[in-house]
Amino acid sequence: MTPQIILYIIIGITIVSYLFSQLLDLLNLKFYRKDIPEEVRVFYDQEKYQRSIEYNRTQTRFSFLTSGISFAASLLMLSLGGFGWIDHLLRPFISNPTLLALSYFGIIFLASDLLTLPFQLYSTFVIEEKFGFNKTTIKIFFTDKLKGYILGALIGGALLSLLIFSVNQIGPTFWIWFGVIASSFVLFMNMFYTSLILPLFNKLTPLPEGELKKAIQQFTQKVKFPLDNIFVIDGSKRSKKANAFFSGIGKKKKIVLY
Repeated sequence: MTPQIILYIIIGITIVSYLFSQLLDLLNLKFYRKDIPEEVRVFYDQEKYQRSIEYNRTQTRFSFLTSGISFAASLLMLSLGGFGWIDHLLRPFISNPTLLALSYFGIIFLASDLLTLPFQLYSTFVIEEKFGFNKTTIKIFFTDKLKGYILGALIGGALLSLLIFSVNQIGPTFWIWFGVIASSFVLFMNMFYTSLILPLFNKLTPLPEGELKKAIQQFTQKVKFPLDNIFVIDGSKRSKKANAFFSGIGKKKKIVLY
C-alpha cells in the first residue's frame, strides 16, 4: 500500500466521520419536540422546557459552525501536506526522536486549540450568558486553559514518550505492552480522578449531613451501588447548571455534585 493510498484512506475516514457526526446532530434537531413529553411534565413547565429546547438548538447549530471549521482545517492540512510541513520545519532543530514527536504533537494540539479559542469564548460568554448559565470570568477561563495545557503536556507527554519508547525498544509487539500501560493508566485515572485531578480545577467538600445525603445513600443502597463518599464541588463559579457524576472502581466509588 503506497503512502498516497494511505493518505486517501485517512481523508476518506475524516470525511465520513464528519458527515456522520453532522447527521446525528441534524437528527437530534429534527426530533426535538415542541410539547413536554408526558414522562417529564412533573419536573418541567412548558416555558422552561421551551427554553431548554431553544438552548440545545442554539448550541447544536453553533457546533455546526465550529466543527465545520475544524473539519475544513484538518482537510486542508491533510490535502496540502501541512502535517508533513510541520515535521520538516522541526527536524533541522531537533534530532532526538522523542523530543521531536513531543514538539510535533504539541504544536498541532496548540494550533488546534487556538483555532477554536474564539468559538470557545463565544460559547461561554455569549451563548451561555444569553441563557443565564454563565458565571465564568475571563480570569477563570484562561486559568483553566493554562492548567489544562500544563496537565496535557505532563500526562500526554508521558504517554507519548512511553509509546515512542515501546516502538523503538520492543518492536512489532509494542502495541501489546503499550496497550497494557494505557489500560492501567485509564484504570488509575478512574480510581483517583476526584482526588488528584479535580482539585486542580475545583474545591471539593464533603456533602453535609441532611435530607439530600440521606436520600442519595438510601438510593445507592437500594441499587447496590458501592458508595464511598459524596462530594460537592464549587462548579457554581463557572456555571449555574446543576449536574453530577461518579468515579472510582470497586468499593471506592464517589459521587460528585455541582
